[in-house]
Amino acid sequence: MSVNKVILLGRLGQDPELKYTPGGAAVCNFSLATTEAWTDKSGQKQEKTEWHRVVVWGKLAELCNQYLAKGRQAFLEGRLQTRSWDDKDGNKRYTTEILASTVQFIGGASAGANNNAGVDSSYAQAPAPAQEYQIASDASFAADDIPF
Repeated sequence: MSVNKVILLGRLGQDPELKYTPGGAAVCNFSLATTEAWTDKSGQKQEKTEWHRVVVWGKLAELCNQYLAKGRQAFLEGRLQTRSWDDKDGNKRYTTEILASTVQFIGGASAGANNNAGVDSSYAQAPAPAQEYQIASDASFAADDIPF
């Protein structure tokens, strides 16, 4: 058994970029920053920001392009994937990115815009590919089987 699951809550570093494949499939790319803060042994506050490349497909990609913008918070779930290609000089290049399956838009369209709880009800999920396991269709799976 193996698990490839990523859960992130962070802020967009740029506006999303929406493109369409020759076949008409929507694909949206954006960067998401997560920041860790701590106090070191000398009492100084330290921060480290990690940048994540995020890729979203289909209707969810179009929704991300419509509702997300630079600086807006997003909560997402997905999986890691690494791609490779040859650059113009013939060198092998690699990138690791998060292939998001769900995205929740946090906060309003602008910072603090008419949002009491700080969480927008905008929530979208990509349809699961047919080859992936679907818990909902497994009659032998019960809610008590979930470990949390």
